[in-house]
Amino acid sequence: MLGRGALTALLIVAAAAPVAAQEKKPPYWASIASGEAMMRTGPGRNYPGTWLYKRRDLPVRVLKLYPNWRLIEDPDGARGWMLVTLLSDRRTAIVKKGDPRPVRTDASDSARARYLAEAGAIGRIDHCSGGWCEVEFGKRKGYIKTSDIWGVGEDEAVDN
Repeated sequence: MLGRGALTALLIVAAAAPVAAQEKKPPYWASIASGEAMMRTGPGRNYPGTWLYKRRDLPVRVLKLYPNWRLIEDPDGARGWMLVTLLSDRRTAIVKKGDPRPVRTDASDSARARYLAEAGAIGRIDHCSGGWCEVEFGKRKGYIKTSDIWGVGEDEAVDN
């Protein structure tokens, strides 16, 4: 059984984790946490909405911080403000426009293509290194080149 001091420390650590994650230094990657998220022209509910996103896990780039609000950029380059509670630290990626991209069995051009991911498909990133990311599209996992997706830097290492 936990003592009062240990329980208090555990609660403080648990409460501080989301706050620390929301206070990263921009620019950084995030994703839309909600099934519906409104982008606005300014950092407040009194500013007009410009886009209503209806794609949970859509990757976004956080460019600027304001109390409880984040200036974000979406995969199409649209910029606006979003309430921080509508964003998640979960790393996701979207397949870039163009032809379907191979998702391979291993992080190598010579590895067998497991399947093709269509432009606009959103996957959850497991980890990235050496120009490749292991991504899960639905229930299907595989490796895709970082140059084929938006949501991670081409030379960025990610370890979730």
